[in-house]
Amino acid sequence: MKHGVPTLLLALAAAAPAAYAQQAGSDLNETQLLGRQVFAQSCGICHLQPSLGVKTYGPMLNKAAAAGSDEVMRAFIVNGTDRMPAFKYYLKPAEIDAIIAYVRTVPVPAAPAPSAQK
Repeated sequence: MKHGVPTLLLALAAAAPAAYAQQAGSDLNETQLLGRQVFAQSCGICHLQPSLGVKTYGPMLNKAAAAGSDEVMRAFIVNGTDRMPAFKYYLKPAEIDAIIAYVRTVPVPAAPAPSAQK
């Protein structure tokens, strides 16, 4: 039973990026696949939902993030914000480009249906 908890944690960590990747589709090119991997490793702690019903620390990212501007997204990743660290010393420019390419494949979630009020 010693190995049960680490094995469970490893399985959960592997499942979150896989679930997020399924939303984006399986027809990703090489750059987008790299972006998905780097995103899961470097950004997922804040931007991927750990389980259903749990809020993320950062916003869920999709193709509409940063108003659809790759340059704005690049500036956020490189320089960070008050709530987000800068990744300019941690990620290579090609990895940042790959993250942007991947995020641009993630569809915008459908708006929830309006509830009937009585």
